[in-house]
Order: sequence, then C-alpha cells, then structure tokens
Amino acid sequence: MDYWKNKTVVITGGSQGLGWVIAQAFANAGSRLVLAALGDPQLTAATQALRDAGTDVIGVPTDITRQPDVDQLVRQSHQQFGRVDVLVNCAGRSARGNVLETTPEQFQQLLDLNFLAMVRCTRAFGEDLIESKGHIINIGSLAAKSASRHLGGYAASKFPVAAYSQQLRLELNARGVHVLLVCPGPIARSDAGRRYDDQATELPESARQPGAGVRLKGIPPEKLVAAILRACERRRPELVMPGRARWLFALAQLSPTLGDWILTKMTR
Repeated sequence: MDYWKNKTVVITGGSQGLGWVIAQAFANAGSRLVLAALGDPQLTAATQALRDAGTDVIGVPTDITRQPDVDQLVRQSHQQFGRVDVLVNCAGRSARGNVLETTPEQFQQLLDLNFLAMVRCTRAFGEDLIESKGHIINIGSLAAKSASRHLGGYAASKFPVAAYSQQLRLELNARGVHVLLVCPGPIARSDAGRRYDDQATELPESARQPGAGVRLKGIPPEKLVAAILRACERRRPELVMPGRARWLFALAQLSPTLGDWILTKMTR
C-alpha cells in the first residue's frame, strides 16, 4: 500500500457512490485527495469525514460539464498540493428508456457528463500526469463494450469512453502515463431496483433492476475498488468485472448475431 502514500489523487464524483468508496480506499492507502463534486452537503460531509480520519483532503464544488469549473478544480488542486499523480474520472449517471423514445437532448446530456466531462478533466490534468508519470482511471461500464436493451442513451454515452481510453493509452504510454479503463457490471447498492422508477414506468419491470435486468450479481463496491487499485499498481490496461464478460465481448465481435442472442438471453 506504500505505493499510494502521499500521492495526490483527484476524484470526480468523489463524494458518493463508487467515487466515495474509491476515495476511502486511497485515503486508507495514505494518499492526498481532491474530491470534485457538485457543491452540496454530501461533498462537505465526505470531505469532513476524511479529514477527521486524518486524510489530507480538499473538496472542490465542481460541475465538470463546465470548463470554468474544471479550470478552478485544477487551480485549487495546484494551490493545495502542487502536483497531481492520479485522476479518477468517476462522475457519471445511468439511464433507462427505449432508444427510439430517447431524445437528442437526452443523449446530449448523458454524453456531456459521461464522456465529454471526462475529456475535459483529462485534458486539464494531462500535463500534470505526464510530469508525474501518473495514472488515469476511467470508470466505464460493461455498457462501454456492449449495449443492452432499455438503457436509453447510456450505452451510447459509454462506448466513447472505451475508445478514448484506448487512444490515451496508445499516445501516453511512451510518456510514462498509465491509463486504466474500468468496465464493471452492476454494482451492489442499497437502492438497487428503485433508482429508475421515474424513468421506467412504461418499460418492463426488469428495466428497473441493476443493469436493466442483466443476469449478473451485483459487485460489492469494496471488491471492485480493491481490484482497481491492484490493476493500477500492475499498470494493467483494462479491468472487466465479472471477467467472464470478456467472452461475450469477443463472441459479439466474431458474430454479432450470436452476441445479440446471448444479450437477449442474459437480460430478463
């Protein structure tokens, strides 16, 4: 765990959900943290909880879909810590809906947060990470590799994350920057099955479930985060959980017809 000691880690979406679990893991490893999230009580509470536990941390109210906010995030990170070693692009949201009923505006909103905000933050911290030969951790989804039914514009907003991460790896590897794409299945959480009630009123009941009804057990977030840190330490290019999903990705590339059949069978 000494690997992460005194490294400065910027985490978007770091005050709740998976981002909060990531923040706690880096704090336990001795890192210095910058939590970037919308300026709400959760950000204040998360920052204070880490500070009370002895972590060197700041919370920066940030709307990562706005360039001025991202510029301010960079300034405050530099002012507080001077350097940045790790960028975790974790902020994002899922969606539910039939694709033909999803408007261009809804697609754009998801793209702005799930992909373009990642581009914005990565560009902003790019020189820092080249200088520190650091890590970029992009939180994608199984939907970054394979679409599914009833996800609205979510899969279309996550597919670019996989391509962007690969291009970053190819261009930055020679400059010492490690890029990790994380593609998890549904993550276990207390509100599973209720999060999308307002979006899924006209959809099958299964669409309300994690992964829009995909037949996969929810991943404990602590298990996922431990795997993320290990993958970074080993400078792996990708982390897919569950690992057997890679077989689906490979089969879908070899035979889209077979891939579609499996996806249909795997969702309720």
